[in-house]
Amino acid sequence: MSTVSISTTTSTSMSAPAPELNKDPLAGMTLLTAEGQQPRAKAAIEITKNALKRIRVAMAKEGISPDAGGLRVGIQGGGCSGLSYNIRFDTQPRERDRTFIFGEGLETPNDPSGAKPVKLFVDPKSFLYLAGMVLDFEETLMRQGFNFINPNSTKSCGCGSSFSA
Repeated sequence: MSTVSISTTTSTSMSAPAPELNKDPLAGMTLLTAEGQQPRAKAAIEITKNALKRIRVAMAKEGISPDAGGLRVGIQGGGCSGLSYNIRFDTQPRERDRTFIFGEGLETPNDPSGAKPVKLFVDPKSFLYLAGMVLDFEETLMRQGFNFINPNSTKSCGCGSSFSA
């Protein structure tokens, strides 16, 4: 009768490097703080300079005046992870909306607004999930669109448009 022994060893030379646990998702971005808000405030929403540029261009294309209208950002039930981001233009804020104003006097490339401020409207229910969020615009060969960098998100799906909190 022969005896077989099995031993397990762990090789560190073949393992992948450990991922960075504290990688800053906002690294390299130019953040814009809304009028009257403190930078990185938990009770605010911020946007990047790329998002400001894209919002201005899209508003001009849609015929929305920066003086009256703005971008409505919200959430709704649904999507892969339970909640979905919703973004659209609106001609004016609703009665209980929080209004954030960005970029007054700040020129962006090909700015059709003449450096007018951009307004973001957020309803009270959505704000519970969006407080502290940064709205960015990404334009690469593989992807073009808005990114929601949301500290309240506990899980998100691969499409980037739904999350759970």
